[in-house]
Amino acid sequence: MNDAVKWLEPRLPELETALAALVNINSFTDNTAGGNQVGELLREVFTIEGLTARVVPSEQYASHLVFSSKGRAGEKPVGLIGHLDTVFPPGVFEGYRVDGDLRRGPGVLDMKGGLVVIAWALKALAATRGLAALPPLKTIIVSDEEVGSFEGAPLIRAELAGAQAALTFESGRANDAIVTSRKGTGNLDVTAKGKAAHAGNNHQDGANAAWALARFIDKAQGLTDYARGVTVNVGKIAGGHGKNTVPDHAVAELDLRFVTRVDAEWLVKSLFDAAAEAAASVPGTTLTCVGGANRLPMERTDANLKLFEAYAQHAKAYGLAASESPRVGGGSDACTTSAMGIASIDALGPRGKGFHTKDEHIEVKTLIPRAQALAAYLSSL
Repeated sequence: MNDAVKWLEPRLPELETALAALVNINSFTDNTAGGNQVGELLREVFTIEGLTARVVPSEQYASHLVFSSKGRAGEKPVGLIGHLDTVFPPGVFEGYRVDGDLRRGPGVLDMKGGLVVIAWALKALAATRGLAALPPLKTIIVSDEEVGSFEGAPLIRAELAGAQAALTFESGRANDAIVTSRKGTGNLDVTAKGKAAHAGNNHQDGANAAWALARFIDKAQGLTDYARGVTVNVGKIAGGHGKNTVPDHAVAELDLRFVTRVDAEWLVKSLFDAAAEAAASVPGTTLTCVGGANRLPMERTDANLKLFEAYAQHAKAYGLAASESPRVGGGSDACTTSAMGIASIDALGPRGKGFHTKDEHIEVKTLIPRAQALAAYLSSL
């Protein structure tokens, strides 16, 4: 453990060089070419003795990456999880910038900083004791996390079935708070169909899709229960042709959040029921729902807390506060592993602020302590 920690002490310039190269390439989720360029750089960064690389082609986005070590025979693997995609399209927020003790740029915090933390912790372990002396390790880097990991989540489930632990290197929080619970997320697209008619000459012949959708929206918003941590947000509505035509078409897009798996199931069923009731209340209309719970919640389990305590002692040893974070409202790939029953913690990337904004930055001096904490934790296994 001490050898790996000492190996890391002078390596900040290396980490920063790699991070700058990654941040300087735009990898917006829909920018497949840019994402694949970042993937190529990551394959170079993760060229580590004892680690094998696998490229998993995507049907829509940049390729996903899996880096694996063989490890000690008969032991359950440990997952190290990240993503290479970012949220800003090309030309909106670009480039790596030095600002005193801060480093700014798209993905520097969310979450290319976390990826270099993983890589250099593994480099330190490989250089000082060899990865074969550890449990099997699987580093999974997906390319579609920012849009819900529709491909990434099945990959994670396949690669980490039966894992003993999963550590996710999303944006490090203030006070180095470690995430042990997150809300689950979902989405629902609701399409109302009716019958068009002239609003003046034969209004009675129409079936107003917008009216049916409005009735659904009222019921859907009423399902929000802050005490339970359940929220429904109808974020976008469209439909109709003009004020003098009874609308035969209307759509709504909903964001769903929930704290428990039970609430996720209840909420989705309630929304489908509300759609059926709204359609029945406006004769001649139908409402069709597509979607549901996308990411199940990362619930605060005994297994998550035990992993948090095990990791936190090493983080504190290298100057990080490592407190437990309050429940986080947004989902991540840690939701996937936690829902599998795997002990999971999150927010292990460098400390920073402003993810998903043009103020995104990290405190560069936290890169080495984060890598040291990971190397020490893995060594302790």
